[in-house]
Amino acid sequence: MNIITLENVHKSYESKGITVQALRGIGFAVDKGEFAALAGPSGSGKTTLLNIIGGLDTPSSGSVTVGDTKLSDLSAKELAGLRLKRIGFVFQAYNLIPVLTAMENVEYVLLLQGRGKEERRVRSENVLKEVGLEKEMHRRPHELSGGQQQRVAVARAIVSEPDIVLADEPTANLDQKTGALLLDMMHHLNEAKKITFLFSTHDTMVMERAQRLVHLIDGKIAREERHESD
Repeated sequence: MNIITLENVHKSYESKGITVQALRGIGFAVDKGEFAALAGPSGSGKTTLLNIIGGLDTPSSGSVTVGDTKLSDLSAKELAGLRLKRIGFVFQAYNLIPVLTAMENVEYVLLLQGRGKEERRVRSENVLKEVGLEKEMHRRPHELSGGQQQRVAVARAIVSEPDIVLADEPTANLDQKTGALLLDMMHHLNEAKKITFLFSTHDTMVMERAQRLVHLIDGKIAREERHESD
């Protein structure tokens, strides 16, 4: 079953009076439960495509469907609701709220969803334990290492058990050992909870672990490859 479907997606924008073609006719589908990655050098269109899939940006033409919902059919409010309920985001720069503890950062998504106080506490504690941060849950981001902050970001992305987690270069600011541990953890969550993960990356560690790679060059799909899952 396809959880993400893209059909002939183009994206262009103006930069200093010049039209830049960021995406050129992208079309592919991601199955529910896949652990997949968009690979390619800087400027290939990976992040732009991830943002369009997540409804953070809109294509110039073409269509993006999440489940059975075409994103272009949604109002801004409906699109925000879909992101909140069905999509988790992990950003390269963590994007944690600095004045909140790890626990409060994770709870924030559930608060926006209108979940009750006790449910927020229990779910947030459980997911922080899953990512190995039971001893750090009351610390603020500046008291955590980069790897710990990214694990908080992953916990926040999965706490509401979304259909999809979109991860934009999640290992870029981490050392190799920490990055490998983070990827192993996300792969475990993918298998245990059947959450679909889609990465953008040029990290070989991510590429080696992905079941499927979609290689982008200059805004086009250059090739696809599949790896047997362990």
